[in-house]
Amino acid sequence: MRLNDGRVVPAFISQALKNKPVTVFGRGRQTRSFCYVSDLIEGIYRLMMSNYDLPVNIGNPNEMTMLQFAQQIIHATKSHSKIVFKPLPQDDPKQRRPDITRARKILGWEPKVPLASGLTQTIKYFKTKV
Repeated sequence: MRLNDGRVVPAFISQALKNKPVTVFGRGRQTRSFCYVSDLIEGIYRLMMSNYDLPVNIGNPNEMTMLQFAQQIIHATKSHSKIVFKPLPQDDPKQRRPDITRARKILGWEPKVPLASGLTQTIKYFKTKV
C-alpha cells in the first residue's frame, strides 16, 4: 500500500500520524476486515501450490466497524486526532467479511497475525513515509 492510495489503512494511519482529523464516512457502522500481508501471501501461496481450481477467499473473517477501526488507529499511533464524519458514498459496501471456510478446509489456512500486531508493523512502516 502506498500512503496516498485512497485505501482506509494508509489514509487513517497517515491522518493519525499527522494529528489531522481521521475521516470516517457515514456513521462508521460499515464493517471491514483486515488481513496482514504475510498471512495473505501464505494463503495465496498455498492456493497456488494446491490442485484446487475454484475460487477461494483469502482474508481475515474478523470484522470491525470503520468507527472502531479509526479509534484503534488513533490509539495505536498515540495520536491527538479527532474523528470527523463525512457523508457515506452511495457505493460504499456495508459489510466486507470473507468466508474462509474453503481456505481452512482445502488449504489448511487461516490468518495468524492479530490486528494489533499487524497495525504495529504497518504504522512503523508508514512512519518512514510521512
